[in-house]
Amino acid sequence: MTLTSTSARVKPARRATRTALMAFLVFPGLLWALIRLFGQERGPLVQLLAYTPYVAVWAWVPVVIALRARKWPVGAAAVLAALVLAVCVVPRALPNADRGPATGVRVTVMTINMFLGDADPAAVVELVRDHDVAVLAVQEFSPDARNGLTAAGLDTLLPYHSLADEWGATGSGVYSRFPVSAAGSTRAKGNNQQAYATVQPPGGTALAVQSAHPLAPYAVSALGDWRADIEAEPVPDGGRPRILLGDFNSTLDHAPIRDLIGRGYRDAADTVGKGLVPTWGPWEHHLPPVTLDHVLVDERIGVRDVSVHGVTGSDHRAVIATLTVPTA
Repeated sequence: MTLTSTSARVKPARRATRTALMAFLVFPGLLWALIRLFGQERGPLVQLLAYTPYVAVWAWVPVVIALRARKWPVGAAAVLAALVLAVCVVPRALPNADRGPATGVRVTVMTINMFLGDADPAAVVELVRDHDVAVLAVQEFSPDARNGLTAAGLDTLLPYHSLADEWGATGSGVYSRFPVSAAGSTRAKGNNQQAYATVQPPGGTALAVQSAHPLAPYAVSALGDWRADIEAEPVPDGGRPRILLGDFNSTLDHAPIRDLIGRGYRDAADTVGKGLVPTWGPWEHHLPPVTLDHVLVDERIGVRDVSVHGVTGSDHRAVIATLTVPTA
């Protein structure tokens, strides 16, 4: 009788322990899902949130464990977390029904972070030539990078430009096959230059183009400037259609860039179902790659296709988008 009684007491204790362990396993995913859903990233969570697509896959592991163990309340919480994350992430892999206008003037644009000017200029020019790129935005654009691109023949392909090359990570530039006007550069609060110009494609309406480069959220102390830089990016205002392309130091899991897109843009890669293709590594290390580089286009501009390409010497990949812009 004594042994039976002891066993009866031990089993509920073990069940309670297992339930607690499973709840502990589920809680991080549920918390992550709620933070992502309501845009409440703060402090170190800002950097971590870039890895939400990976967490969205992992979130189904606690679901399987909890349901196999018949822990129904814990399983329900796990399912909720997994579904919320799936809703946030999966649409990026699916083409949108609305890609914007299908008729107009075709313009191909490209953005590449030159990684302190160390990206191979010949590789950049080869992409421009092979993909018929008409507008190129560059970030971390140094004087050496400018000279290298010129030597590789970029000025022949894209003879018009608005350049603000600087040593270090702050330089910026816009190159164009078409004539430009109103060229200049604005310095973001985080100190990065952001070159801009009005580009006039033949037969199309003039486009306001800016090479975007908000400060990276590399430390908690940088988060204020990171948010301010994204919030300060220009938005469509009914005038010339806008194109913002560059290294936004943000994924679509970060609330500030979602808010920016919601003010009149569409993300080109997301539009065509390629929003999960990573653009930043760094590839030689063990960090999972994430999608920091974007082409944001005015809703009056259509998106035909997007492709992502490695560039020797850069920790970023080039993003190329083929667009349809309104006729003049």
